Amino acid sequence: MQSINSRQQLNASYLYKRYGSWAVVTGASSGIGRDIALRLAESGLNLVLVARSKHVLEQMAVDWRDRYAIEAKVLAVDLSMDAANRIILEETQNLDIGLLVAAAGFGSSGAFLESPIEPELEMLHVNCRSLLELTWHFGRRFMKRGNGGIVLMSSIVGFQGTPFAAHYAATKAYVQTLAEALYVELAPMGIDVIASAPGPTNSGFASRAGMKLGMALNPEDVAQSTLKALGKKPTILPGFISKLLTYSLAFLPRWARVQIMGSVMRDMTSHSKV
Repeated sequence: MQSINSRQQLNASYLYKRYGSWAVVTGASSGIGRDIALRLAESGLNLVLVARSKHVLEQMAVDWRDRYAIEAKVLAVDLSMDAANRIILEETQNLDIGLLVAAAGFGSSGAFLESPIEPELEMLHVNCRSLLELTWHFGRRFMKRGNGGIVLMSSIVGFQGTPFAAHYAATKAYVQTLAEALYVELAPMGIDVIASAPGPTNSGFASRAGMKLGMALNPEDVAQSTLKALGKKPTILPGFISKLLTYSLAFLPRWARVQIMGSVMRDMTSHSKV
């Protein structure tokens, strides 16, 4: 029977052999994005770390260069800005990128009509438009390369409408359906695509969204299960909580799922947008 360390080493070897020497990770400064980036560093992949927090990214880069003997490039950009993706594409054009992890994103909670529109438009840009553009550009590069991987962060709220997180759930429904389709469409080109759809997770997301979490996943568990499933299935529900919340509603009509998720979200939210 293999030890845990042995299995982790085999998985690390697979990631490097399958996707090559460089990966781009957005939302890399905290939460799930940070933990995915850490596991890629442990696997020996060089990293392009993308987030707004330049100081945090630079500290990560210095630490991981020394600890894992990798290269790490820092791009401190705000993905809600039109110029951000252009900077990412320009700064990576001469790197052999084989893996894109689009983990950047944020949410809001509360009554839809009580929310200011500006942060909702920013959310749409980060969660959908920026993700779409990066997926398209790197997908074309992977097609020419003959292989690659794309990780898109979905959510269990993306499987039905979710009152009191209506727009956030809609952005995640977009990500989920995009990933499911691309899993099939890009497979013949050697490109692996996965939607990671976790439930509530202990990260900076909840505080920004104005939500109070009870049971929650750890970002490191989400990261590990997501990378392990990449190339094997179109969607991963990381952890017991994600599976429980999703499968327990699966046989209900959609209108009932919407009502239940609205009740759950009402209890989790302060009813104010952030």
